[in-house]
Amino acid sequence: MNIRKRTFLGLAAGLLAATAITPVFAQSGTVTIYTAHKSSIVDTLLPIFEQETGLKAEVVKLGSGDIMKRVQAEAGAPAADVIWSISGSSLTELASLLEPYTPPEADKIDPQFVKDPAWTPYTAVVYVLAVNTDLQPLDTAPKTWAELAAPKWKGQIASARADGSGSAMQQLTTVLTVFGDQGWERYKEIAANFVFADSSGAVPRFVADGEASMGLTLEDNALEYVQGGAPIAIVHLTDGTAATPDGVALVKGGPNPEGGKKFIDWAMSKSTQEKLAMDIGRRSVRVDVAGPAGTPNLADLTLVDVRPLSDFGGADTVLAEWRKAIGE
Repeated sequence: MNIRKRTFLGLAAGLLAATAITPVFAQSGTVTIYTAHKSSIVDTLLPIFEQETGLKAEVVKLGSGDIMKRVQAEAGAPAADVIWSISGSSLTELASLLEPYTPPEADKIDPQFVKDPAWTPYTAVVYVLAVNTDLQPLDTAPKTWAELAAPKWKGQIASARADGSGSAMQQLTTVLTVFGDQGWERYKEIAANFVFADSSGAVPRFVADGEASMGLTLEDNALEYVQGGAPIAIVHLTDGTAATPDGVALVKGGPNPEGGKKFIDWAMSKSTQEKLAMDIGRRSVRVDVAGPAGTPNLADLTLVDVRPLSDFGGADTVLAEWRKAIGE
């Protein structure tokens, strides 16, 4: 378990002893947040949250699957106030353990991303293929899920594990959606070419370092390496690109529900969503926030409406089938 405690209140302690509390520090208390966000995003955003709200954030950073297991295990005595940035389908699986909450600017959220009243869409997560152009020329790289199944790509495609990564689970359900009745058969063929990384965030590092010539990851993860000068190109697969919401949700019975609501309000504010898009490369779910620089419009992609986990028997059933598909 990776626990990161953050506070910026200490810097103001001396001033607060001699002056009235300013509006920035009008709220008090600690918000406990479970997140699957990578550390660089947590470290960028949480100081802003703490400064703007006066609340302290205690963060437990885990993979999406581990967050689900932990929230379920703590159902009798919840320790978290908020779940931040795991897939919407995973949050729907946890719906009975979540407290529905509507943030003040919910009317600015694109309705296509609103899936369940138990959680709020946070960003639109686009799944892509990152290609190392030093190892694999872009013109001959695969452009579809179907092409990824070719035996010549064996050992060349990095992917996170679906039992530890919500984004890898979404990639799996994208394949199952695209290929319908042949979904598991086609996924097994694609997975035969995989090299597994610890997380979707690690996939573009594998690709940039040449450990694999390509990898399935989140668009913002790949963009970070592109902007950093790595020899990576981004492919939006033409037989079905997923743009699915991850979410933010209030845990039912958490120790600081009002603080949790403040966090959700802050996460969904226009200023936070603009920072997510412009500085981090995530696509906002707000209709009044533009996409990241250099990315195609969602309207220009072949988007598929990824079926929920429940259509495939739920998370446990899907993971059992996934382990068979990868030969475990």
